[in-house]
This record gives sequence, structure tokens and C-alpha cells, in this order.
Amino acid sequence: MELDSRKVLILKAVIKNYLETGEPVGSRTISKLPELKLSSATIRNEMCDLEDLGYLHQPHTSAGRTPTDKGYRFYVDEILKEKQAEVQELKDAMSQRMDKVETVLKQMARLLAANTNYAAMITGPSAHKARIKLLQLSRMERNRLLVVIVVEGNIISNKFIPVGRELTDQEILNLNILLNTSLNGLAINEINLDVIRKLKADAGEHRELVESVLNELAEAFREDDDLQIYTSGATNVFKYPELTDSESASRLIRTFEEKDQLKRVLRDVGEAEDAEHDGIQVFIGDETPVPDMADCSMVTANYDLGGGLRGTIGIVGPKRMDYEKVLSTLRTVMKQLEGNFEDGGDGSAEGNGAPD
Repeated sequence: MELDSRKVLILKAVIKNYLETGEPVGSRTISKLPELKLSSATIRNEMCDLEDLGYLHQPHTSAGRTPTDKGYRFYVDEILKEKQAEVQELKDAMSQRMDKVETVLKQMARLLAANTNYAAMITGPSAHKARIKLLQLSRMERNRLLVVIVVEGNIISNKFIPVGRELTDQEILNLNILLNTSLNGLAINEINLDVIRKLKADAGEHRELVESVLNELAEAFREDDDLQIYTSGATNVFKYPELTDSESASRLIRTFEEKDQLKRVLRDVGEAEDAEHDGIQVFIGDETPVPDMADCSMVTANYDLGGGLRGTIGIVGPKRMDYEKVLSTLRTVMKQLEGNFEDGGDGSAEGNGAPD
């Protein structure tokens, strides 16, 4: 017999109260819960039905009820379903949010290039410095577990890992407690050898499983592969005679098309400790960290969307670029970016033109 919603609420309330107190639970105790809004008599009748169905047990006539193994099983299965639904809901919401982030960044790159008449580039937010919020292991098949990883900014990664044998619910619960106690609040790049060594030691016979989880965690947020870069206006370099030399121009265009050098440079710039003036840095000529841009100037700025999501904006142009306009434009774009995603903003960039 499938339990109706009222029986489910009462059964959960009884089990939760019993887990907290270790004492048989009576109808009067449950009737005080504001979410039920039921009389003691109604609750007592429902508890009798749950006892008849094998979910509850009454030690003796005048006592309250305690959960049976069947009751515990129902409770655990319900919790797992709820948690899985929560993770899926969070995943769907964050997938939409990240799609909006990508759309906004592409629009911002185009706006920067159009407004300055130079080349523009923006890195997508990197999560390798974001802090871990949740690690959850769930049984999916006999010999496979699902690892759900949630970091600041609610970026989610799902991975399957094999296990040598089927784990009990208690073993999975213990591993979830161990992983979250040890790693919650740490940034991805703060999980060092000491942390790993202690975690594996505490895992005992499950050390190989923990090592697999750590490997998946590292793989999910690898810096180089995770970094996206959006560019616009590369052909603007042809507007400046000093950059139209065929060899110099082709090197610049190739750098923007291949993006590997830009990824490395913008990641390094974004992590630089000496960035001043709102994270803005100016590189002139040979100071430019990309060899093929030695005839240019590069101005970069770091943006922060909150929740550990950070990235870098860059403008590339001739050494005689309008620095005042570029600096003003970058500051405005940074404010627009950060404002769009502050307090769950929708990230729409329409109408957010940069200043003249």
C-alpha cells in the first residue's frame, strides 16, 4: 500500500523526533509541529495505520511509537530522493545561469571592440579558486556511484566512479560525512598533499574510493581546460597603419584565433598579486606578456561575479591607444558585469552599451 502525503509527513516527523531523542514518540508531541496542523486524535489514528502497515512499532500500550526497519528504510529512501531532486533542481538552475553568463560575456566582448575600435577578449569565470560547498555520493548501480560536486557560484559537476563492491547505505553516509567534513570550505587549489594524506588515512578501507573522488574533483575543475575565452574585433588592428605590416598582422590574428597564448596570459594576469587600481594593469610594447603583441599595448581588468567566479577582460590595440577611454570603458564594463549577476540578476546585457 502506497502511503498518502499525510501518512508520509507523520512518519517522517516520528522518525526524525525519535532520531533526536531516542524516546518513543506520542501523538501529542507530533501535533505540536506547526507544519502538520492536525489534532492529536487524527495523528493517533494515522500512527495506528502506520503501525498496522509495519512502519512503526508500539513497545507497550501506553507508550508512543518507534520506527521499524521498514520505517527506517522508507525514511532513508525518501531523503535520498529529496536530495537527488534538490541537486537536479540546482543543476538545472545553474546550467541556465551559466548559459546566461556565456551570452553576456560574448555580448560584452563585442561591445568593447565596437566602442574602442580595438580587439577585445574576456575569459569565462574560472572555478579553480572557488570553495567547495557540497560533495555527495549516491548509489546509481551495483558497482557505480554518482559523485555530485558543488562549488561556490553553485557550479556543479557530476561524475560516475566504479566501486569494487556494493556499499551499504551506512558506508555511503559515513563517506559523505568524511568528505564534506574534510573538504567543505576549501578551494580546489587548496587541496594539498597533507589534506589528501589525512583524508585517505581517515577513509581506511575506502581510501581508493576517496582517491577516485579526489581525482574526479581535480579533473572537473582543471584550470587550462575549464577556461573559456571570448574574443571580438581582432580585425580592428588593420585600422592602424603601424600594425598593418603583413607579418605582424598575421601573427596578431593567429594569436586571437588560436587563443592558447591568450588563455595562459589572461589566467596569469587574473592571478597576479600586484594588480592595482581595481585590478587594472597596462602593458606597453615589450611589457606585453604575449611575444606576438610586442608592437601593441594591452590593458586588462579583473571582474568578480561573486561566489568565487572571477575572470579577466583585456583590450589590445596600438601603443598610441586612447588609454583614458579604454580605462573608463573597462571600469564601466566591470561594473555592468558584476551588477548583472549580483543578487541573482538575470545577466541580460541588452542596452548596456559602454560609454563614449
